[in-house]
Amino acid sequence: MKNSILIPVDFKEQSLVAIRQAYNLAKINNLDLTLLYVYEDSSIWDDLFSDKQEEEIIEKSKIKIEKLAEEIRQESGLTVYTIVKKGRVYSEILEVAEIIEASYIFMGVASVFSGKNKAKRIVGANASRVIRSAKCPVVTINSPEHYKGCRSILLPLDLTEETRQKVKYAIDVAIAYNATIKVISVIWDTNDKTVRWKLTAYMEQVKKFIIESGIKCTTEIIEVESSKQAVETILNYAKQQGDIDLIVIMTQKEIGFVDFFVGSKAQEIIRLSDIPVMSITPKELGTIYL
Repeated sequence: MKNSILIPVDFKEQSLVAIRQAYNLAKINNLDLTLLYVYEDSSIWDDLFSDKQEEEIIEKSKIKIEKLAEEIRQESGLTVYTIVKKGRVYSEILEVAEIIEASYIFMGVASVFSGKNKAKRIVGANASRVIRSAKCPVVTINSPEHYKGCRSILLPLDLTEETRQKVKYAIDVAIAYNATIKVISVIWDTNDKTVRWKLTAYMEQVKKFIIESGIKCTTEIIEVESSKQAVETILNYAKQQGDIDLIVIMTQKEIGFVDFFVGSKAQEIIRLSDIPVMSITPKELGTIYL
């Protein structure tokens, strides 16, 4: 099951959307799919079911996920593996991802309490923990319909060392899909000329590196009045472009002249974006060369 995309499945519609969204990336990169169902191990279930009943539920889950896998094999032509585990959902996902050395994790994450009101979307606790802790990129799928390929990738940047790690992943996906990369930065302290100068120089450096990798790239700096407008500005930009099919972000605090996804901002991007989001947890930094 190595060289695989791991997809946690709860048999709800959004997890099925995540499976189908993974098809193209799997085919292009010669990856398999691994479907994982976790039977939640908690005192609540222990009180409700006997050991025999739990075993029956797990066996039925194995049959159900294998039936789903066979449908996916027929539909996609991909190799599909299945795993059923008992335990904490997030910890089992992270453990399986390490064991199979997953290349990516694809998750259908959002819930909508009423209609299409984005303000009421949530990212569940299990998904949040996976996004923060996974060693591989986590792609979250938030809406029922998406473009089947990837035309352009949105890459928000700031001035930190950690944020540079996003560039490599964006390039890998762009090469696979023959996509373009659109680099943007959002600044709100327009009086600080030093910030603008450093950010402009850094973005040009990133652009040069991307173009030398054989990928078309554009850069843009957007000014807003306050940091509270950053997430809305990024998502509006992505929507207005009309061809952005993936947003690449970091999931931990980025400290620098321009604070992008401090604390809740990464969660806000994931929660509110109709476009798939690739989240990357920063690794320990040595020297990074662009």
